[in-house]
Amino acid sequence: MNRVVITGYGVASPIGNDADTFLESLQTGKNGIGPITKFDANETGITVAAEVKDFPFDKYFVKKDAKRMDLFSLFGIYAALEAMEMSGLDTEQIDVDRFGVMVGSGIGGLQTIEDQVIRMHDKGPQRVAPLFIPMAIGNMAAGNIALRVGAKGICTATVTACASATHSIGEAFRNIKHGYSDVIIAGGAEAPISEIGISGFASLTALSATEDPERASIPFDKDRNGFVMGEGAGVFVVESLEHAQKRGATILGEIVGYGANCDAYHMTSPTPDGSGAAKAMQLAMKEAEIQPEQVGYINAHGTSTQANDKAESKAIQLAFGDAFKDVRVSSTKSMTGHLLGAAGGIEGIAALNALQHQFIPPTINVRNKDEEVQANVVINESENHEFTYALSNSLGFGGHNAVICLKRWEN
Repeated sequence: MNRVVITGYGVASPIGNDADTFLESLQTGKNGIGPITKFDANETGITVAAEVKDFPFDKYFVKKDAKRMDLFSLFGIYAALEAMEMSGLDTEQIDVDRFGVMVGSGIGGLQTIEDQVIRMHDKGPQRVAPLFIPMAIGNMAAGNIALRVGAKGICTATVTACASATHSIGEAFRNIKHGYSDVIIAGGAEAPISEIGISGFASLTALSATEDPERASIPFDKDRNGFVMGEGAGVFVVESLEHAQKRGATILGEIVGYGANCDAYHMTSPTPDGSGAAKAMQLAMKEAEIQPEQVGYINAHGTSTQANDKAESKAIQLAFGDAFKDVRVSSTKSMTGHLLGAAGGIEGIAALNALQHQFIPPTINVRNKDEEVQANVVINESENHEFTYALSNSLGFGGHNAVICLKRWEN
């Protein structure tokens, strides 16, 4: 079996589009949530979202790219190229047939779908854009990344709602562990802040209607009332330890465990007792061959909905037993909003940063922690903490649970 390491990462997010800015935002508890600017959201009843600011489009793209690809693909390619640059990976020096891409998306090209359905309705079916389908389908972030970097190995796009990126990272880990690939770009990309995206989730009563950006995404606060939509991408360069060492790569961290299962309980709600998510955490720790007391931090799914946060806290209690009071927990969605299929990508990066720099990112803007939430939630300010293992949880609609276990790299 191969050991599997992380040698690079890239991020497009509401709290930064480069590694240094993203890390600083995590450490200082920056809020990336603000008024929706992409469209007039007045009729939706939702006023805030976590938009990507100052996206550096010109760094890797030309104007025609925006007409040939949906924003979720552009986010994904950007993050992948940033990760490649950090990793120092030279495609001229590797076997590209063993170089893969596993980048998921919960929804895919939602803005493109909205635009083209309106166009068909207003102007007729003959006026639908020729590239509508390749812009809209959810596998095209992965496909476009592979095309851009010349990766000819496995190329997949997992679609498991909010667990998509974490499943992608976990499956990349297993693929390399068992020797099928040397290197994989893994994570998620999403661009759901559109009128249909906001309206759809608002109709589910899943979104916070709070107008104050400081009180909209407040995981584990008793006054939480729904999640805040986010957008962006987060991807890792994942490779076998042998491959990374052979090319002299800087190793950032190690993936040591992966847990995946299903609640099989409800289309949108988690199992109230947290048993499904608990089992996924236990599976990840079992593969990592560690005990609960060895885990120092959990980057929780922590969406800021009443049902999720309560169930996830119970899941941590169930999975960790007596050790649950010692493991630090936080939800970086308080800063980034919920990136749906990309959430596990940027949250995996947050967990890696926490391990590298030995701190716990805060859950910001919490004023009154829910008494039913027993988990040890780090609130409002980051906390210095020495630890070796971290979990990153993603729990998606459809009952999809995915957890990865990361280990601090020590030479």
